[in-house]
Amino acid sequence: MSTLIIQLPAHRRLSSDPAQAASASGVSAGPGEYVYVLTVNGQTVARQGVAPAGQLPKADTVVAVTAFTDVSWQRLVLPRAPSARLRQALGSLLEEQLLDDPEDLHLAVAPQAKAGEPTWIAVCDHTWLTGQLMALEKAKVRVTRVVPAVWPDAPETAYFHEVHDTPGSSREDGAELMVTWSTPDGVATWPLGGTLARALLPEPLPDGARCFATPAAAAPAERWLGHAVHAQTQTEHLLQAARSMWNLLQFELTPNTKGLQVVADQWRQFLSPQWRPVRAGLLALVLVQVVGLNLWAWHQQREVKARRDAITTVLKQTHPQVQVVLDAPVQMRRETDNLRALAGQPGDADLETLMQAVAGAWQGDVPSRGLAYDGASLSVALPEQWGQPQVMQFSEALQAIGFSVEQQGNGQVTVRRAGRG
Repeated sequence: MSTLIIQLPAHRRLSSDPAQAASASGVSAGPGEYVYVLTVNGQTVARQGVAPAGQLPKADTVVAVTAFTDVSWQRLVLPRAPSARLRQALGSLLEEQLLDDPEDLHLAVAPQAKAGEPTWIAVCDHTWLTGQLMALEKAKVRVTRVVPAVWPDAPETAYFHEVHDTPGSSREDGAELMVTWSTPDGVATWPLGGTLARALLPEPLPDGARCFATPAAAAPAERWLGHAVHAQTQTEHLLQAARSMWNLLQFELTPNTKGLQVVADQWRQFLSPQWRPVRAGLLALVLVQVVGLNLWAWHQQREVKARRDAITTVLKQTHPQVQVVLDAPVQMRRETDNLRALAGQPGDADLETLMQAVAGAWQGDVPSRGLAYDGASLSVALPEQWGQPQVMQFSEALQAIGFSVEQQGNGQVTVRRAGRG
C-alpha cells in the first residue's frame, strides 16, 4: 500500500511575501509546490521531491503534515456531549483561552480520547486549512489525513528548525532559527535569538530528552545548545509525523464519503503501517484456525478409517468366504440373510415376520380386504369399517415393535421393518 506524505506550506502570517511559501521545516517550496515523500511501508522512501499539486505521485493514501507553528494545543476535560454537538461544546469551553473567535478556528480531538477525561485539543486556522485542502482537491489529490508536525508526547523532544522570510530577521537569507519544545505538558515554539529560549528551555535537559535539527539548523543548534543534536532531514521528519495516530480532519472537515468509497478508505486504512500489528494478529489467527481444522480433519479421517477397517475385519472373520470387500455393511447383511435362510429362520422382511406383526396389531375381528407382498414390504387393504382411530391404533402398535407404516390414501397401508427402504 502506497502512502503520499505532503508538507503543507506554513501559514502566510509567517511570511512577509505572500507569493513565497514559507517553510518551518527547513526546505522551501515555490508557489503552488509541495515537498512530498512517497512510501510503500511507512518506513522507507520510494520517491521524494518537490512538485505542483497536479504533478504529485498517485498513492492509495495521502497524508498532509502541517508546519511546526501552525497548530496550537489546549488541554481540557472532554465534555460528555453528542457527537453532533461536540464541536460547539469545545468552542464554548475554549472561548476564554483562545485569542481568535472559536468559529474562525478548526478544532480536533486527540485520538482515543474519552469523555470525562483530560485530553489535548489541536487548534489551527480554519480558513487556511480549508484552503489548503481545496487546492489539493482541485488537483485531484484527496487528502486522507492531516497530522501535526509535532504533538504533546513523551519523551521530551527539542526540534531546531528555520523559518524563512521572517520580518526583522538578522540573517541575510531571511531565515530565523527556532526551537519547538514538545513534552507531555504541551508544545511551544520560540526563536533562539535573545534570552527567551534560554529561560524557557530546561537546563539541563531532562533525562531521555531528544534533540533533532534540520540539516541547515544543526550546526547553529549545537553551538547554541552546547552539545550534539541529531540531524533529521525533512523526509525523515515527514515519515515520523505520518506515523502519528492524529488526524485533524474532524467535525466539518471529516471526509464525506459513501458506499464503495467508504469501503476503499477503510481498506486503505487497514493496510496502513499503523495497522500492521493487527494484520499480523489476524493472519496468525487464520493460520492457527487453518492448521487446527486440518489437524481435526486428519484426526476424523483416521477415526473413520479405523472404524471401516474394524467393520471389514469383522466381516472377513465372520464370513471368510468374502474375498473382496466393497461395502462391508451391505455385504454383512446379505451374508447374514443367506445364513438365516439356510437355517430356515424368517428374516425381518420375510412374509411370515410381517404377517405375524400385522396380526398382532390388528384391531377387531373384521378381516383385511387383501394382501400384497413384494419381498420387502407387505401392503394391507384395511377394512372399510375402520375409521381413523382404528388406523392410528394399528399404526402405533406396529411402530412400537419396530415396524414402519405408510398410508397410501386408498385404504391401504404398507408395512415394512423400520430402517429398510
